[in-house]
Amino acid sequence: MDDEDVPPPWRIETDRNYSAADSDRELRYLTYRHESDDLRVKVAPASLEGDSHPGYALTATSYPGLELSEAKSIRTVLTFDRCNRIAVEFMQLFSARYDGPGTLEEALEYAHRRTADHR
Repeated sequence: MDDEDVPPPWRIETDRNYSAADSDRELRYLTYRHESDDLRVKVAPASLEGDSHPGYALTATSYPGLELSEAKSIRTVLTFDRCNRIAVEFMQLFSARYDGPGTLEEALEYAHRRTADHR
C-alpha cells in the first residue's frame, strides 16, 4: 500500500515484510497513524498479538507511546489483504466520527462496533 491509498488524515507509520523463524512464508506488518497522533492502527500476524491461530489481527491503540495508551483488538481474519481492507474501513469510520481528544473514545467505539459487525 502506498501513502496515496491511505485515507486522509492517516499515514503509514511502519510497513515491513519478514519471514518467521519457523516458516518459509513471508509475513507483513503494517501500522497507520492518525494525524492527531492519538490513534495507531496495526495490521499484524495474529501470532504477534498472542493468538495461537493463523491469520492477521487488526488492533487499535489509543494515545500510543503514552502511559495511558490502551490497545483494543478489532478483528482477526485469515489474510493480510482482507485485514488491511478492514483496517481502511475502520480508519474511514473513525475519521468520520473523530473531532478531537474529547471524542476519541466515542469514535473508536463507533468504528470498532461497525467494523466488528461487518462480514
